Amino acid sequence: VGQLSLGCLSLSLGAHITEGSVIFRGQQGGEMSPLERIAGGQLARDGEWPWQASIQLDGIHRCGASVISNTWLLTAAHCFRGGIDPRRWTASFGTLLRPPKQKKYVRNIIIHEEYNDHVHNHEYDVAVVELASPIKFTSDVHSVCLPEASHVFPDNASCFVTGWGALRNDGDVNQLRQAEVKIISTRICNTRQVYHGMITPGMLCAGYLEGQVDACQGDSGGPLVNANSRGIWYLVGIVSWGDECGKLNKPGVYTRVTYYRDWIASKTNLSTCAYLGYKTRKP
Repeated sequence: VGQLSLGCLSLSLGAHITEGSVIFRGQQGGEMSPLERIAGGQLARDGEWPWQASIQLDGIHRCGASVISNTWLLTAAHCFRGGIDPRRWTASFGTLLRPPKQKKYVRNIIIHEEYNDHVHNHEYDVAVVELASPIKFTSDVHSVCLPEASHVFPDNASCFVTGWGALRNDGDVNQLRQAEVKIISTRICNTRQVYHGMITPGMLCAGYLEGQVDACQGDSGGPLVNANSRGIWYLVGIVSWGDECGKLNKPGVYTRVTYYRDWIASKTNLSTCAYLGYKTRKP
């Protein structure tokens, strides 16, 4: 692949390739695409991304998620194609999948009512997960702030996306990875040579049009975050889909959190920041 820029992830590719090589960026159903990796990347330091969660089906890592309170996680709807019986799902917290800092059972899974479980559909790719018991917040495990619905993250703003990219329990994707990406305007992302009008108001593009640096190997459902001037981190997006990985003019596509902010509040009753006891440093 050659020399990659800062933050290129070395994680595994998602499954279910659709027409035009559009993929959902995680493990779906019972099928898996061949394991593909981009060389390089950055390992996350312990406690660096304390809101990162792993949601697991029958004990196997399935998708990423974000801690938005001590009992609620935010993730992608398409992560639950394998089933929504909460008794089969658990969540773990901490930079390492094994051993985790904490692990919780799931009480309830709420998928957006308008989400259509069809492989060609990317709309309404959002879900919330209610835990059976509260997370104990520490400096290493706590929530990220939710932006207000009216908040605008500017084009070209620097963001970080994190994930394990684990499709198989093969031992070499145990530690969380991170990549730095830039927000790309919907106007640019909808041009013919990029996504040709596929980006709706509920989606957001981030990455680099020149390719190579991309978060497409990051877990579906995982967080895209941005730090404000005071060092408070806000959740910008949820890893959703993209056209292959690191391709020219094919940046990552995320569920836009501000667009679904009212829906999230209607299910969880959460205010913007559930926890401000700890302020993480900017990497």
